[in-house]
Amino acid sequence: MANKSIAVLTSGGDAPGMNAAVRAVVRAGIYSGFDVYGVYKGYNGLLNGDVKKMDLRSVSDILSRGGTILYTARSKKFMQLEYQQQAAEFCRSLGIVGLVVIGGDGSFRGARALSNAGIPCVALPGTIDNDIACTDYTIGFDTAMNTAVEMIDKIRDTAQSHDRCSVVEVMGRHCGDIALETGIAVGATSIIVPEVEYDLEKDVISRIYEQKDTGKKHFIVIVAEGVGGSQEISHYIQHRTGIETRATILGHVQRGGSPSLRDRLMATTMGVAAVELLQKGNADGTVGNRVIGWRDGKIVDYDITEALEMPRKFNNHLYEVAMKVSI
Repeated sequence: MANKSIAVLTSGGDAPGMNAAVRAVVRAGIYSGFDVYGVYKGYNGLLNGDVKKMDLRSVSDILSRGGTILYTARSKKFMQLEYQQQAAEFCRSLGIVGLVVIGGDGSFRGARALSNAGIPCVALPGTIDNDIACTDYTIGFDTAMNTAVEMIDKIRDTAQSHDRCSVVEVMGRHCGDIALETGIAVGATSIIVPEVEYDLEKDVISRIYEQKDTGKKHFIVIVAEGVGGSQEISHYIQHRTGIETRATILGHVQRGGSPSLRDRLMATTMGVAAVELLQKGNADGTVGNRVIGWRDGKIVDYDITEALEMPRKFNNHLYEVAMKVSI
């Protein structure tokens, strides 16, 4: 009797650690007796038949690689019911009884749609922004911050050499976690995030003058992508203070690179947990439609709809910590 099959795909923006998650799903799936398929280029792969049966060696030596060996894409077609049903039929034709989806909110919505079409799905939070409300941590977040810290440390060297102010824009469209935690780690003068209203005079200019009065001669201002306007902020600072100011947008460099230990560990743990959920569902007939998360130091899982409706909470305490030490 042929083994039942599961599949894995990566969707949306890439994040360091996605390969570690793919590896975990493939290895744990085979260990559990499943045939495992890799789906290429996100949900498009289910529509185009772009899948490949994986074996243990298909995922060798990918733990340290950034990006995703399965590639990733956003699929507008998959937002339509007819294509969701087409993808579900394709899964059934391969004997796929469960799918692991690695990505962010948009990917979760696709997983919910496919679950509703009869293919149980388990989603893993893979996004550098750390903007998934149901989990304290998303795959890729730690590596992105370490990359940002490394880059900002280099920028500080030249800012210090010229007594400059550097405005650095980091990623985080709707979430300021990268900016906040990176800002603390590099000793930023000011941190501007979308979750906290700001006033340039009070939150940036005044802080620069206060630090200047205590002898500080170079300054770092961290701006989240969701706030934007780093060039304009840079011009404003130079105009108001007379301090030579430069803006740097770190951009997609934060998505790349070898994943950190934490991202490899979290991705592996979450990937194995996803397979265990599918295995349990396959045994007792329960539907998938779950999201894996990390809460209070342990793996948890939620219904996808519940997860998508959870309000995201900004860490105001950590923001206050940043304000107290950046003086």
